[in-house]
Amino acid sequence: MDASAELRAGAPTGRAPGSGNAASLVRSLSIAVLLQWAGAGALLPLLPLYVKDHGGSDAVVGAVMAAYFASAFVFQYGAGRLSDRLGRMPVLIGGLVVYALGSLLFLVRGPAPLDVVFRALQGAGAGGAMVAALAMISHAVPLTQRGRATGLLYGAELGGLAIGPVVGSLAGVAAMSWLFVAAAVASLVAIGPVLVARAAARAAEEPVPGSAETPRRPASRESGESRELAASGAARSPAADGGGGMSRASAERAVWGALLAAAMIGVMSGVYESCWTLLMTRHGAAQWEIGVSWTLFALPFALLSRPAGWLADHFDRRWLAVGSLAWSVAFLATYPFLPGFVPLMVLGIWESLGLSITLPACQSLLGQGTSPERHGHAQGLFAASQTGTTALAAACAGGLFGIAPWAPFVGGAVCCALVATVVVVVWWHVPGRVRESGAATVCG
Repeated sequence: MDASAELRAGAPTGRAPGSGNAASLVRSLSIAVLLQWAGAGALLPLLPLYVKDHGGSDAVVGAVMAAYFASAFVFQYGAGRLSDRLGRMPVLIGGLVVYALGSLLFLVRGPAPLDVVFRALQGAGAGGAMVAALAMISHAVPLTQRGRATGLLYGAELGGLAIGPVVGSLAGVAAMSWLFVAAAVASLVAIGPVLVARAAARAAEEPVPGSAETPRRPASRESGESRELAASGAARSPAADGGGGMSRASAERAVWGALLAAAMIGVMSGVYESCWTLLMTRHGAAQWEIGVSWTLFALPFALLSRPAGWLADHFDRRWLAVGSLAWSVAFLATYPFLPGFVPLMVLGIWESLGLSITLPACQSLLGQGTSPERHGHAQGLFAASQTGTTALAAACAGGLFGIAPWAPFVGGAVCCALVATVVVVVWWHVPGRVRESGAATVCG
């Protein structure tokens, strides 16, 4: 089933105008994300080795990898707020251009610490672009189908990470200059599908013939894509949204729980960013085997993104997210004690199965707990929570790995387990399910 058909599946009777355009929007954004992350993924497994070849220590490797997330943390919240004011599209295109610029600057030969600056530019660009894309989806897609929509977007991201590392590993560290160019070109080419997404958003302004629902006109303070999407009527009517049905207190708890879950994802990501390649190398893995390990993790995630989104739309999103996060934490604590790189690669596949469920479930809760005019704000907070903790974890993990290879993995797992306990408490009385009829039900 393609993205368009999947988004239409299970739509309530009398769906607001613009549903087909919303599906086209999601499809176009997914293609753009796939292109951008395929280029980015080609750099990912070899970048630590590239930094070390340029004279960087383990600590410098950690700083370079952390710079991406530290920069994203600084800019993503602002990018989300800016997208609420100026429109999603300028922020999305600007992010793709900034990422391309950061990639090309790596061609400047300089000391290893200079790579921190270039990596920071990449983080600012990619982070801002993803926030804008997710905000567009939150605004355009009804709650009853938002899990599938965000699942498709995250699946495209991991699909790029499944393709890119294989290409990068086959090219090798010696060809990193060409890989930086390829990453920049992929990011710029991704602007094409983004412009198609803009056309889909504008097309949503046209009412469906014979529809009983008249598209509403947004308030004058809305601009850019906010105007285009809101004009479709699919963006925000109670029927189209699936009915949030949350009290203010529940909405706040839904958002806070999602932000804490994002922080857990960030901690795990930071450890892997700095230490996965180092751990694989310690066990004697070749460059191509390191690349394959990233692909083996990303591919199941990409393939399962659609069914994972469906689960979020039909089952209790709270416990889907908490259970899959606990699954991932268990793997994080296990990796450093495995006897070789082959078990690392195999278990990475199984960890991916759990993580693929986490993000659509969290995004569904985050969107339901947020008012329409603040979707960019909410996405900026979610991204900042994830990338801020990723930056902190990546910076600490590099040094901890030099002390003891198990330390960053076990330390990260302990931190995540403590946060998971708080998430359970925060989400306990939050409506976990979304009914097709438009009502949410408090479960548990």
